[in-house]
Amino acid sequence: MRGNTLYIVVPCYNEEEVLPETARRLGDKLKSLMNAGKISPRSRVLFVNDGSKDGTWAVISRLHGENSLLCGLDLSRNRGHQNALLAGLMTAKDKADMVISMDADLQDDVDAADAMVDKYLAGADIVYGVRSSRKTDTFFKRTTAEAFYRMMDLLGAETVFNHADYRLMSRRALEGLAQFKEVNLFLRGIVPMIGYATDTVEYERGERFAGESKYPLKKMLAFALEGITSLSVKPLRMITGLGFLVFFASIVMIVYNVVRWATGNTVAGWASLACSVWFIGGLILLSLGVIGEYLGKLYLESKGRPRFLIREVLDGERDDD
Repeated sequence: MRGNTLYIVVPCYNEEEVLPETARRLGDKLKSLMNAGKISPRSRVLFVNDGSKDGTWAVISRLHGENSLLCGLDLSRNRGHQNALLAGLMTAKDKADMVISMDADLQDDVDAADAMVDKYLAGADIVYGVRSSRKTDTFFKRTTAEAFYRMMDLLGAETVFNHADYRLMSRRALEGLAQFKEVNLFLRGIVPMIGYATDTVEYERGERFAGESKYPLKKMLAFALEGITSLSVKPLRMITGLGFLVFFASIVMIVYNVVRWATGNTVAGWASLACSVWFIGGLILLSLGVIGEYLGKLYLESKGRPRFLIREVLDGERDDD
């Protein structure tokens, strides 16, 4: 019989507007799962404050005071969504048998947690929440999101299509995740590397309940670049391939120009020469930029800095539980 203590980890950055409703829904979900006998009374919701600039931590503290099912983790400063999520997962790892991670904006269907728990109890170690459709997205959002997943796969970063960070992980899977020590985190690509038994749950993603999106296009592009360079060396191999291609093209042009000179024809084409110079120069700068990204990651990894520091933890049971 598998253990059935569940923690729901929710990273928060400037989420004071939505947190009361998120806490209410998640608290009700825990109670319904407890009443159904699927999870232990020791189960909790763990909100992780990622150095918010608004009153997010004050709201979390108040919610914890009102309901001990709601716990809090305050990071010393903003470390980004992935590090905040990891902090919550690693904190919950030794307290829970299974952990569900989700965002605070209530776009992920809370009711999908029931099916995730069922699949965990049936033997799955990792259960991915996968969007069944993108009907609620704008054309631009839908197109760029699907392009994101296809680009990731094309460049060698294995991900689960239409899956973000809504997933369930067993304690065994979390212990496997703890062995990945890189500072530059891209959990959507790291979690599939863990292995073990996996399954999926489809759900409809709703509109954001309140507040503003923390992932505009600029951040999504940076997130994609982070994922690709963290998980794959394929861009470096593509540079090597381009280098060979340009080298062979230059050999052809040399032979062509020598033949033209030998037959007495004037070598014309200053425009094509200028275009070639610009093309080669751009290719060199692009290649140096990609190599620089990898070197920068090696530099950061070599320092071995902590991925997060915890300022305060609100947890524990009270007499009125």
